Amino acid sequence: MLALSMFMLANAQVQPKKVYDETLNPLEQLDDALLKAKNEGKFVMVQLGGNWCPWCLLLADYVANDSVVNKKMNENYVYIHVNYHPRKSKIENAELTHSMLKRVGNPVRFGFPVMIVLDEQGAVVHIQDTALLEEGKGYNQKKVLDFLNNWTPQAVIKAKKGE
Repeated sequence: MLALSMFMLANAQVQPKKVYDETLNPLEQLDDALLKAKNEGKFVMVQLGGNWCPWCLLLADYVANDSVVNKKMNENYVYIHVNYHPRKSKIENAELTHSMLKRVGNPVRFGFPVMIVLDEQGAVVHIQDTALLEEGKGYNQKKVLDFLNNWTPQAVIKAKKGE
């Protein structure tokens, strides 16, 4: 009995925190993040997924706990987790879900989680297939940092100028 309790406790501690708030209106969530990004001179980083998705929770946990990645994210992006549930969205709030997906470039073709970079005006700058950032049962710091560095406001401005 004690062994079973220890096993359950160990597994409970391994589970990443659920970060997707299913009660939020995703369009309002995007608008709030865009306003904050505009005021702070940042882009918005949307992590689209849900609490139903183990890789989504793993990525959110990785970004929160890898100090180098977390610093890069917070310096350049307003990072939000936008909830999407493929099965529920066809039934509940289908119109709202359709509007949100259209607004972020219909990225579901990449699987979940998917990262969407929005500029301060809300235009889609980049959609990232996060499977390309994985390594083993987690994420590769170099790949994640390369992705984050390539889509900062400064990097995008340089690219537009041809530098």
